[in-house]
Amino acid sequence: MSEESTDLILQRIMKLHPKIIDLTLDRVLKLLKKLGNPEKKLPPVIHVAGTNGKGSTQAIIKSGLEANGKTVHAYTSPHLIRFNDRINLLGKPISEPHLNEVLEDCYRANDGLPITYFEITTVAAILAFSKVEADFCILEVGLGGRYDATNIIDSPELCVITPISLDHQKLLGETIEEIAFEKAGILKNKSVCFVGKQEPQALEVIKRVANKTNSMLELYDEDWVVRENSKNFYFRDNKGSLNLPLPALVGTHQVYNASIAVAVLRHLGISSSSVLKKSMRNVVWPGRMQRIDSGPLIEMANNLEVWLDGGHNAAAGQALAEVLKSLPPMKTILICGMLNTKDVFGYMINFKGIVAELIAIPVPDEVATLNAKETSNYARKAGLKSSKAQNIEDALNRVINDKTPSRIVICGSLYLVGFILRNFT
Repeated sequence: MSEESTDLILQRIMKLHPKIIDLTLDRVLKLLKKLGNPEKKLPPVIHVAGTNGKGSTQAIIKSGLEANGKTVHAYTSPHLIRFNDRINLLGKPISEPHLNEVLEDCYRANDGLPITYFEITTVAAILAFSKVEADFCILEVGLGGRYDATNIIDSPELCVITPISLDHQKLLGETIEEIAFEKAGILKNKSVCFVGKQEPQALEVIKRVANKTNSMLELYDEDWVVRENSKNFYFRDNKGSLNLPLPALVGTHQVYNASIAVAVLRHLGISSSSVLKKSMRNVVWPGRMQRIDSGPLIEMANNLEVWLDGGHNAAAGQALAEVLKSLPPMKTILICGMLNTKDVFGYMINFKGIVAELIAIPVPDEVATLNAKETSNYARKAGLKSSKAQNIEDALNRVINDKTPSRIVICGSLYLVGFILRNFT
């Protein structure tokens, strides 16, 4: 086993990255073959794709399975604090020695050939999962679906497609229809797929792909319905109806994510009301409208109310705006950093008339970050009062110096939220 740290191993792996990215599964499939095809040795796989809510939905599914006594592996990306968090073995992040072992195995087997960072680390996750028995394995798609590195399972137990919206257009297509086609690429022959709330154009594409693959679709508002009130939500499918507590994740959009998870769990035979209630209460998914109650960040904010939210596209902006409208009235200030690959205006336009100000900062340590001036200009174009700050400390000081009780929401990028969680909580 290498004595290198995980960070050094990952740096070595990044040097293998091809100069030109072509969306293909060839590199992944070749490496898996060299490793003895570990993807064929996985527990039953739940494959989750979509634009919005993938992480939250898989987290609720995982919570429900574990509440029913099942053992679960889960693969998610990106990580917020440590790379290890991407690879969850039996409910816990993979240990550093185990992670280093599988990374080294993949590096050696790849033998210096070009491969992307996400591809080789995904293979490392699959290798780790293949060596530890579990009842289920949840794989969250990184980008798209059809050519995503996770899309190497011939016969998943079931698939999930959460709501689709415009994101990563340069790679996935400029229209909802094109993006939906990429997401629907996770459907295999005779797949069972649970489909969350969709735009009509996206749903039509998913149905067309399902028809070609002889897949069975379970659809939001057709095969199950959900209705929310202030304390719980009503769920009904062909197995009956339930009243469940609101999930521990904040926002109406999380109720819709929870409904997908409940439909999946009931399909898997988990219908106990007590188990499903427990899954709602116990679910944890950091960086999605996460309230910070203590620690260095709160001390820096002079004990003001602070939230983190990593949503970064137009639909995520709409979801965050709806959450803010549902909270008790208070002057709300966004501290926002975004990448230049995102629909920044589409994200910000949702906050007009809702927030008092947006303070723009760069996303630390990210080459693709917009600088504070660029982000601030987008905010002004969206009709928001905006200023710029050098970093999170500078932004917080501006809010504190105003001496007005305020709600602070740090938002715009999962990478920004991850930086905050790593360094200030």
